Formats: sequence, structure tokens, C-alpha cells
Amino acid sequence: MLLEIVSPEKTIFKGEVESITLPGTKAAFTILNNHAPMISSLTKGIIRYKIKEKEEELPIEGGFIEVTENSITVCLDVA
Repeated sequence: MLLEIVSPEKTIFKGEVESITLPGTKAAFTILNNHAPMISSLTKGIIRYKIKEKEEELPIEGGFIEVTENSITVCLDVA
């Protein structure tokens, strides 16, 4: 899946990932390959995304996510 994490100032990450776990407003959730299209709000927490065998973490204050055809865009409030 192609993941792009952006803030108003810059692109924080853009690349292929195996999965991503996000702090949703109601609960944390994970996106895997071939996930249904969706839009969701995010709250303060940690984004965890897996690149091959390595897991990266990114603390966030909030934002939104859009998932379409194995493409994930995360728009953050601040970097």
C-alpha cells in the first residue's frame, strides 16, 4: 500500500507499507492491504506503520485519514 503522511508544512513520509495502525477518534484501528475505502478523524496518539520487518512510530496531535484503492493519505494538524 502507498502511504503518504502530510502536514500543512511538509510531507513527513511517502512510501510503501504493509500495515498502519492509527489513533481513531473512537478507537485505534489498523489498515491492511485491500481495505475498503474510508475517511476517518484521528485524535492525539501514535501512528505505527510497518515497512517490511521494521515498525516506525509517529506521535500526532490529530488529523484525518483517507483510504482509496490501497492508497492511504494521512493529513495531520501539525508536524
